Amino acid sequence: MEKQATDKRMASASMGNLIISMAFPAILAQLINILYSIIDRIYIGHMEGVGAAALTGVGVTFCITVFISAFSAFISNGAAPLAAIWLGKGNRDHAEKILGNSVTFLLVCTVVLMAFFYAFQRPLLYMFGASDVTIEYASAYISIYLLGTVFVELALGLNAFIICQSCSGTAMLSVLIGAIANIILDPIFIFALGMGVKGAAIATVISQALSALWVVSFLLGKKTSLKIRRSCMKPDKRILFSVFSLGISPFIMRATESFISIVLNHGLQKYGGDLYVGSLTIMQSVMQIFSAPISGFTQGIAPVISYNYGARNFDRVKMVYRWMIGICFLFLFLATLTTMIFPEWYAAFFTEDTELIALVGKTMPVFMTGMLIFGLQNGIQPTFLALGQAKISLFIAVFRKIILLIPLALILPRFFGVMGVYYSEPVSDILSAVTATILFAGNIRKMLSEEALEKIH
Repeated sequence: MEKQATDKRMASASMGNLIISMAFPAILAQLINILYSIIDRIYIGHMEGVGAAALTGVGVTFCITVFISAFSAFISNGAAPLAAIWLGKGNRDHAEKILGNSVTFLLVCTVVLMAFFYAFQRPLLYMFGASDVTIEYASAYISIYLLGTVFVELALGLNAFIICQSCSGTAMLSVLIGAIANIILDPIFIFALGMGVKGAAIATVISQALSALWVVSFLLGKKTSLKIRRSCMKPDKRILFSVFSLGISPFIMRATESFISIVLNHGLQKYGGDLYVGSLTIMQSVMQIFSAPISGFTQGIAPVISYNYGARNFDRVKMVYRWMIGICFLFLFLATLTTMIFPEWYAAFFTEDTELIALVGKTMPVFMTGMLIFGLQNGIQPTFLALGQAKISLFIAVFRKIILLIPLALILPRFFGVMGVYYSEPVSDILSAVTATILFAGNIRKMLSEEALEKIH
């Protein structure tokens, strides 16, 4: 009965009901999840006497934490849509094999990532933009954070398998539990116990562990329709290839965020100094706040596209993706306007340093300009993924991050000094969003066909 109710909702519920039942819990889940890093930065930025330096140091670790989460994105955005498509086709056994292989992949990634970053931690942090003033804060935070790598991978990577079953409320609870724990534990460890950035990292690890425990327990329990089974965890080359083909795009999108931070931090440190690196930490935090509800919305709605695509309900697919792209664009446009009008107000959340607030007030309106239209790409990218279109999705990811942003961040400072680093972001965002829109308009009709569907394995 529960499966039939889920299928009926995917296939026939109104858009309003879908937003309430699937997207809204996912939006809340993403907003709550982003609180892990945002709350850490707010508390750290207000540490007496050392707040600005500590905030900058922890901001440098963003390169590592994002790269770690990129592997969970590999699964959440690569394997979960495939599982939803196979559910739409009526093949639950194959969907569970996808889930089992995903668990194995995440566990292997945990071991490799921990070994690598512990071995090369300090030289990497210096390369990512740390200075002699901020390195100790960065090292203290990431050394503890790495201990919780397995919890990050399982909590973020497997939660999408709960969402694709139309159980967004349960998925939301997984991050709600962790976020509430983090909000409570942060001030205790940072201030009451006097542990500073180490306390923030300990609070985050404990919180992620609680989230991971919730997710795994659900996927092993009786209420799930997709269950983790030991028999499904043996690596299957065909399944892994399908997951990798679709997941490579979101992986690159997330992983290149790490490389972009390296390039931006290095340029800001070279042409400006610690204060400029600190400004990027604040602006990236604000961008995370804005991207969280969009990510939650698309994660909640994309399974509807995948399911109906697998069920050959192409007219419903069209209706859903039009809503998704339109809402993504409108939300990000309005949110970006607030940062351009009130940049100092956002900066004050993260620091009391007047010089840093003034710098953010000058640079944020420039840095965020491209976000005015980037909502188009935020809606188009997950639509490609939901339809199993790995190649186009991969190109869009590579185009913005590798072909545009990184070269621009290296070239523009030669002509505009430190402001050239800030200019690189809006130029790449605008060009990428326009390109994604053109590609979508030119390919969507061909994608919504029996021939395209049969090519998905």
